[in-house]
Amino acid sequence: MTLVAGVDSSTQSVKVVVADAETGAVVRSGRASHPDGTEVSADAWWRAYREATADPALLAGVEAIAVGGQQHGMVTLDENDTLVRDAMLWNDNKSAPDAVDLIEELGGRAEWARQLGTVPVASVTVTKLRWLRRVEPANAERTRTVMLPHDYLTWKLGGGSFDPVTDRGDASGTGYFDATTNRYRHDLVELAIGHDLNLPRVAAPDEIVGRTPDGIAIAPGTGDNMAGALALGVGSGEAIVSLGTSGTAYTRADRQSHEPTGTVCGFADATGRFLPLVCTLNCARNLEATAALLRVDLTDFSALAMSAPAGAEGLTFMPYLEGERTPPLPQATGELLGITRSNLTPANLARAAIESVLWSLAYGIEVLAEQTTPVTRVTLTGGAAQSPAVQAIAAAVMGRPITVTEPFESVAVGAARQAAWALTGQLPDWKVPVTREIEPTAADLEAHQLISERYRTALQQHYS
Repeated sequence: MTLVAGVDSSTQSVKVVVADAETGAVVRSGRASHPDGTEVSADAWWRAYREATADPALLAGVEAIAVGGQQHGMVTLDENDTLVRDAMLWNDNKSAPDAVDLIEELGGRAEWARQLGTVPVASVTVTKLRWLRRVEPANAERTRTVMLPHDYLTWKLGGGSFDPVTDRGDASGTGYFDATTNRYRHDLVELAIGHDLNLPRVAAPDEIVGRTPDGIAIAPGTGDNMAGALALGVGSGEAIVSLGTSGTAYTRADRQSHEPTGTVCGFADATGRFLPLVCTLNCARNLEATAALLRVDLTDFSALAMSAPAGAEGLTFMPYLEGERTPPLPQATGELLGITRSNLTPANLARAAIESVLWSLAYGIEVLAEQTTPVTRVTLTGGAAQSPAVQAIAAAVMGRPITVTEPFESVAVGAARQAAWALTGQLPDWKVPVTREIEPTAADLEAHQLISERYRTALQQHYS
């Protein structure tokens, strides 16, 4: 058996899986936590990786490894390759005003979409460069190299024996990489931080970029969404909806999207194609917060939600508890609308919380379909997708057939699949474990129309 490893360096933790290169079956795994917060020392990720792989048996026999990392984070190094400051993560909203400034300076949202495929929001790296210049000018001046989180961990895996590398998938989320021409936009780097930077070389997806001190071949790695897509194998007419700390909806395309409102990010994928994607900040943690408010665990929360009718009797939960990335509402707060004495019940509140999280992504899917091809089915994955209520309510909110995958570490498995590709020269055909398929009923389709109209109206009236 040929073994490969994949690393998921996420916001909350690092997960390492070791898989059979031929079948994708996971044979071993390790895990360690990351510090909480929206600013974290990049060295903390390396320490967590070493903790997760401390048992020599974990990587015994592994021939290749790749990293899937949280997108957009800004890792800054000086001329001596020393960290300048803690990394700013994707969920740090401090650069929201800098996003507004950069959009205006290039000529507006449509111009960013035309040139880069993505309109910058606070999550995107280019806005963090501008924030650094505006708020910490001395640190901006010291900065000579910028990497993404997965780039940094890949570089550390090699012990600094090769120059930093990235891939076009993760690079496409920086706001200064043109995924159509596969070139960095150094003019946008200078626009943001005031001077040019050293940026990681963009490696081919099946390239071996170096080796660990123990001789394990290192593939270039990619962003977490791209790695998840690589694990799931997105099909024609399919949208993947991942429900975790953040919510994402994406599909695969042969051409880059250039959606002018910024709802869709025109990302590249990890194979040489494109991955148009919608991302929301408010997802599983909204459900956890609502369950805590109701003083129930997640199992009882699910049962409560399923006991309420579709539409929660008119109770509308605007989900922006942490601001929002899509639509770009960084200063927004959540709201409960349409409250009456009769509908303000625990069951309706639980159902409305789930409907709101799913509706944000359903709205994104509609825009995705306009930019690519009709979306005829949705695959749910991620931790929150295992909730019976989420699965049942998804059919009503999405209005499409729903497939649910078995819980698995999709980002780490996708990274392992890339490692197998680099090692063998062929992208292996790994099967996705499916646990449930749901066809929407006539009642679901009716509820879909009701919920969509209500939330669209609320969005226009309260956040325009």
